[in-house]
Amino acid sequence: MIDTVIFTLAGRPVLLIDLISSILGLACVFLAGRNSKYNFWVGYLYTAALFLLFWNRNLYASLLLQPVSLAINIMGHYRWTHPRQTEAAEDGSLKVSMLGWTERAFCLGAVLVVALLWGWTLDRLFPADPHPYLDCLVTALILLAQLLSSLKKWDCWMVWLLVNVTQIILHISVGNVFMPIVCALYLINGLWSLWTWMKLYKNEA
Repeated sequence: MIDTVIFTLAGRPVLLIDLISSILGLACVFLAGRNSKYNFWVGYLYTAALFLLFWNRNLYASLLLQPVSLAINIMGHYRWTHPRQTEAAEDGSLKVSMLGWTERAFCLGAVLVVALLWGWTLDRLFPADPHPYLDCLVTALILLAQLLSSLKKWDCWMVWLLVNVTQIILHISVGNVFMPIVCALYLINGLWSLWTWMKLYKNEA
């Protein structure tokens, strides 16, 4: 079923799993950008779809990310709906907050170290992965973005923008035509969400 070709784009086949994961992913980030807790319910389905997608593409770092993504999604779902009293907005949801510059520098350094070490390991364990270091950089950025999203940090959208750009490069490098278009839509949503979450941050301060 995941290998079912539903149409071709620029001479490249677009599989059913490509379309399903794209729709779920766009719905998830759209809801997150609008501060909706329902993004997590869509996120559970999205994680399952991505596991199948990356299995099909031999992108093993991204594939192995999915169980971790599921755990972060569950944590984020709880944090958004059960904030501490000092973190709660007027409607009872978790407030938007921001990282400090020291925390941002630490996160960037951690992403680079994890990507290099994981890429080196992946290159030896799964030689079929066509771009292990780029695959792992995208993976590390996604983990950071998801973690910050689960904590409702405004900075998560800055990381998501980096994810979108690197994913476009990664998908093009493995011959995907449809997914770079989807990632471009993520990029647009990320820019919009960056602005809307800043408004939330200022209103809830």
